[in-house]
Amino acid sequence: MVFTSIMHRGMLSGFVALAVVASAANAQIMPPMPMGKPDPQMKAVLQSLKELGTKPIHTLDYKQARVQPGPPDAVKRTLEKMGKPTTPEVVDSVRDVKVDTPKGAVTVRLYRPAGSGTKKLPVLVYFHGGGFVIASVTAYDSSCRALANASGALVAAVGYSLAPEHKLPIAHEQCYAVTQAMLNGAEKYGGDSSKVAVGGESAGGNLTVDMCLMAKMRGGKMPVYQLMVYPFVNGKTIYPSHKKFVKQAPLGTPDIPWFLKYAVPNKKVGNSALGQPLYAPDSMLKGLPPATIVAAELDPLMSEGLMFAKKLEKNGVKVRYKLYPGVTHEFFGMGAVVDKAKDAVKFGADGLKMSFGMGEM
Repeated sequence: MVFTSIMHRGMLSGFVALAVVASAANAQIMPPMPMGKPDPQMKAVLQSLKELGTKPIHTLDYKQARVQPGPPDAVKRTLEKMGKPTTPEVVDSVRDVKVDTPKGAVTVRLYRPAGSGTKKLPVLVYFHGGGFVIASVTAYDSSCRALANASGALVAAVGYSLAPEHKLPIAHEQCYAVTQAMLNGAEKYGGDSSKVAVGGESAGGNLTVDMCLMAKMRGGKMPVYQLMVYPFVNGKTIYPSHKKFVKQAPLGTPDIPWFLKYAVPNKKVGNSALGQPLYAPDSMLKGLPPATIVAAELDPLMSEGLMFAKKLEKNGVKVRYKLYPGVTHEFFGMGAVVDKAKDAVKFGADGLKMSFGMGEM
């Protein structure tokens, strides 16, 4: 059964909204109702980001972009202004391990959910965002903690190498090696190798689906599920949300080619099915594991995420999709100050738990 769900009070002209339903077969088409502005909680975070002096990424070089304040700093500032603690969500344990790959050893940060003790857990291999150029596992710490607790999974966050020092597909090769290591021996890390899913945000959403595509192309073991949060699946800035959110913070449309300039070594890599999964042949998408896609309304990547959800569904992949109005790119890890982030984590975690045998798709 395909679960298509869009949490919607506003979509761009030219798209339709589906009611929250249990199956695409009984979906009711509803007219679009434009919103186009941040809700009060999101607005407070964006104001904090502005107060920190954060500049549009495309106006900086990559070294400057890596060190300027980002969304986690804005969340912390917002909490401080509210008089709330800034301590991270509590989990049982966090530890770093090294995993060897053909492109060098990478650090994988393991998050065990609160109350899990020492039992063997299902695994979510998680890939952070940042356009393959900026950010880190640490920058996405809040997402990993929240997903570990909500899903009951061991979250294995991959510290893959960044461009331009390490251009694509180095990150893909490292992430694939880690994913296959978990699928073939997660027990070494306290996980269950028969229950390994993949997930990630933005560029990490690209890595997520590409782990499945690479497994299919190379005859590797296939993850049981994929969780994509506002995934980057297309290198073209030609769709409605690209035109709508040109100046949106923390990600605006001009930032997309900026990332690609640093990350992509040549057109062959950039135009490949791994570089742009939205244009992958149907034959490559058939047989991929079920997916959850979380989308933000005020995000240049919104259009391509919806298009990709529809393409997966057309090719027989079970898809759960949810669009959150009034929030921007990077909202997913902001559960401490943005209520919709908490719902988004739960929505993603519910799909993971289904894949781990705790429910039905």
